[in-house]
Amino acid sequence: MSGHSKWANIKNKKAAADKVRGKAFSRIGKEIMVAAKMGGADPNSNPKLRSALAAAKAVNMPNVNIDRAIKKGMGELGDVTFEEIVYEGYAAGGVAVIVECLTDNRNRSISDVRMTFDRNGGNLAGSGAVARMFQRQAHFVITGEWADEDKLMEITLDAGADDIQVEDGVAEIWAAPENFEALAKAFEDNQVPTEEAGIVRKPDMVVEITDAAVARQVIRLVDRMEELDDVQQVTANYELSEAVAAELAEEE
Repeated sequence: MSGHSKWANIKNKKAAADKVRGKAFSRIGKEIMVAAKMGGADPNSNPKLRSALAAAKAVNMPNVNIDRAIKKGMGELGDVTFEEIVYEGYAAGGVAVIVECLTDNRNRSISDVRMTFDRNGGNLAGSGAVARMFQRQAHFVITGEWADEDKLMEITLDAGADDIQVEDGVAEIWAAPENFEALAKAFEDNQVPTEEAGIVRKPDMVVEITDAAVARQVIRLVDRMEELDDVQQVTANYELSEAVAAELAEEE
């Protein structure tokens, strides 16, 4: 997820839907592997795996992919060792960026992330430079007929949703991280498809971008960062002004 809201405006600069879905499968697959390796293959006794499986179901990840990821984590398909690393930095316009990685090669990871910052008008910062600006939150994105506040309130309030934002046919649901599994189950039980589901970093404050050139730089940096194999999630504390969003939309 890039930016804290206006999901539709930001998504129009991303890759095609099938590529985005493939990246989601890869990201969640790594999370499942790491969770299984750390806590075993039984989700009933492994909360981290349980959350990863809930995220997998929320994006309709095929069971064969899930089973393969668990087996890899348990060493049945060869040993796998991933390290969780968080990088922090700034994009153009003073936008704060957090890059979360799962990698089997720390040197490759830092090199790729640093180069992506440098080549796209940003810079890598030290640990703790921007992390304090973000809070962990459960986050779901829903589009189409279910992007209706009244419908979603009926489903999500008892499951622990804190905030529902609906705009231009896109709904975002926010909640405390510990309510992620309950919300994922509520959507599954009610057959509500989700475009995105996970525990993300939500910025406390956002930078409104009012310059289209700056917006292009920031979006390009986030897009390039998300394309890196080691990157699991990129979060940036920006929001496009209505005028800039409209200008970028006309360029497509």
